[in-house]
Amino acid sequence: MSINVAFFADSNRKSVSQPHNEEIGEVCIANISPLERKKRLKFAIGQFIVTLVVLGVLIALDLNPLWRLPLLFLFSAATTSYFQVLDKT
Repeated sequence: MSINVAFFADSNRKSVSQPHNEEIGEVCIANISPLERKKRLKFAIGQFIVTLVVLGVLIALDLNPLWRLPLLFLFSAATTSYFQVLDKT
């Protein structure tokens, strides 16, 4: 038997922007090395170029636009790698 408990914020607070003793700001510790970031960036750029070339070929051959749908996976791989480089994760 499990018991679900909900905790709510204190309703007695006068202001949301009260100063806290906590440090304000964001600390980011890189999760991947600079070499790995370079590899991911190269992959992202290469994947994006390959995807654009395939898209150009599909448009030039005047194929059914539904054939372009699988390119979503190629674009998503490129963007995921690129955002991993930016976020250093």
